[in-house]
Amino acid sequence: MYVVGHKIPDSDSICGAIALAYLKNQIGEAATAARLGELSPETAFILDKFGFEAPELKLSYAGENVYIVDHSEVTQAPDDIAQATIVGIVDHHKLGDLTTSTPLECWIRPVGCSNTIIKMMYDFYNVEIPKNIAGIMMCAILSDTVIFKSPTCTTADIKCVEALAEIAGIEDFKALGMEMFKVKSAVLGTPARDLVMRDFKDFNMNGNLVGIGQLEVIDLSVFDEIRADLEADIVKLKAEGNRHSVFLLLTDIMKEGSQILIASDDESLIERAYGVTPVEGKAWLDGVLSRKKQVVPPLQDAFA
Repeated sequence: MYVVGHKIPDSDSICGAIALAYLKNQIGEAATAARLGELSPETAFILDKFGFEAPELKLSYAGENVYIVDHSEVTQAPDDIAQATIVGIVDHHKLGDLTTSTPLECWIRPVGCSNTIIKMMYDFYNVEIPKNIAGIMMCAILSDTVIFKSPTCTTADIKCVEALAEIAGIEDFKALGMEMFKVKSAVLGTPARDLVMRDFKDFNMNGNLVGIGQLEVIDLSVFDEIRADLEADIVKLKAEGNRHSVFLLLTDIMKEGSQILIASDDESLIERAYGVTPVEGKAWLDGVLSRKKQVVPPLQDAFA
């Protein structure tokens, strides 16, 4: 089987594919980790720190057995997923619209990161986690939970990070988490489209295609020189993809909030979803760190 995450993969998607493929091989189920896109700078930093090469870049899965990591959405899956056999899903998001013709294994939990669930799977199968795999799993959880600041973070996530840090030999995992976010915050010199697409997901909301990107940094001032370029690019991206809306979250992990940049056929969605009125295509969402828990659900309700 191929173990693969979503399009425009983040650290959870890549590290989860590596960790789950190893686990499957240990229990006698031949598996290969794969990816649907290029690594983000943060993910490249994590893999380099723990000595991993990027998983195989594979875009076509027709006729293959596939284990999906970190989503259950058709829009985020391989384009030919309907011609593949989905043998399993491990995810921590809302249940999406992927369907199967055969029974499958599902590990879906309301936790902060897919790698937290994969750690539970290792425990369930009583498989020892190698030091380097423990390291990338730990980093993925720190990334997805914003070093435990995200409202999606649970006690399970924290306990898993503590256990994985011990296995990996990392004494100060929060310091490593800040190193990761410093890598994320290095945005100057990067083309606007690359930044918009760095962590971008499409959603089907009541028959409307909606793209939502997110850039997490330690200080929003890093965007001062390029914010206008980002605003212009999401307008272009919306038109190119025939989307109803494209939103870009500029998330300040220290101030614990996000500025949302808006390109939409209906800006009133923002007021209906979040109770704030956009000004010149922007709005501040206080306390909003999580796309899956704080951004997507109210937006879906607004479309409904």
